[in-house]
Amino acid sequence: MKRASHIRRIELRFALFAVLTAVGALSLRAASPPAALQGVANHNATRVDFDRLMKELSNWGRWGKDDQVGAVNLITPAKRKAALHTVKDGLSVSMARKAETEQALDNPRPITRVMGGTGRGASSGSTPPDISGASDTITISYHGFVHTHMDAFCHRAYRGLMYNGMPMTAVTDTACTMGSVFAWKDGIISRGVLMDIPRLKGVEYLEPGTRIYPEDLDAWAKRAHLQIEPGDIVLIRTGRWALRDARGPYNTNQLAGLYITCAQWLRQYDAAILGSDAAEDVHPSGIDGIAEPIHALVLVAMGMPIFDNLDLEAVSKEAARRNRWEFLVTASPVAVAGATGSPLNPIATF
Repeated sequence: MKRASHIRRIELRFALFAVLTAVGALSLRAASPPAALQGVANHNATRVDFDRLMKELSNWGRWGKDDQVGAVNLITPAKRKAALHTVKDGLSVSMARKAETEQALDNPRPITRVMGGTGRGASSGSTPPDISGASDTITISYHGFVHTHMDAFCHRAYRGLMYNGMPMTAVTDTACTMGSVFAWKDGIISRGVLMDIPRLKGVEYLEPGTRIYPEDLDAWAKRAHLQIEPGDIVLIRTGRWALRDARGPYNTNQLAGLYITCAQWLRQYDAAILGSDAAEDVHPSGIDGIAEPIHALVLVAMGMPIFDNLDLEAVSKEAARRNRWEFLVTASPVAVAGATGSPLNPIATF
């Protein structure tokens, strides 16, 4: 009887061990990203890799066949409320570059302004009217490498299709009838995380053409004690404006930025929006026939809008002062139906 009881206890222990082992294995599998998304180092990607990633990283149909909001769907009401808790000090910092109004090597289409109003042309010695005023007309050709702006889905297509299979034929001579910035007219509110790669490398700025790899992003997240979460706005600092302020305008054929494999990293962590102080992509991209693979993979495959040409110098200094690399991000594109994007003044609040 005692022997049978002892054997029974041994059997139970083995059964419990088997169950715990199985649960542990399941937990590990659940915590790991799909094989296609795991960060295998590849510093020599090709056009074949790009075409493959367009399929593997796709969010098409994830939020319905008619969705035009994309990965911003990950910014749920709960995510917005959680993002508010990142505010500790109440200090706000603009992440927009001051308007560049002078034509330059990297700014072929500067912002222009025409002044108007009752004071226009009046001499300094004239008696002013009881009531006077002024107005101006500002013209911004915002796409490019200088002006801070947001890219909508109709800004990019792959083989004739935008995000979620929207046809590029929906872009007419007058407007984008699908995939426009109007989808986010209610504004963006979420947690922002700053990936400060020059600070990781111990330099003021990255040299033009420097590639940022997924392992760099991982190294910074570890150093900054950052946990990237679904619905985050991931902001990549290359130090581009520190470089420009130090050396002057330079040829944008060479830009520091993300290498193509960083798209897998963004998809793995379910980022909602990608932003950078340059064009996101490293220039040159290293992918034959594709100048900006990150732009294409993010906008078209993953449905993530982009914040281009941010000025992250001030927010970097404030984050370093606090040793805190997360903050609330708020941004509102202009409510222009059919627009390919919008000028933007995103705000970081600590």
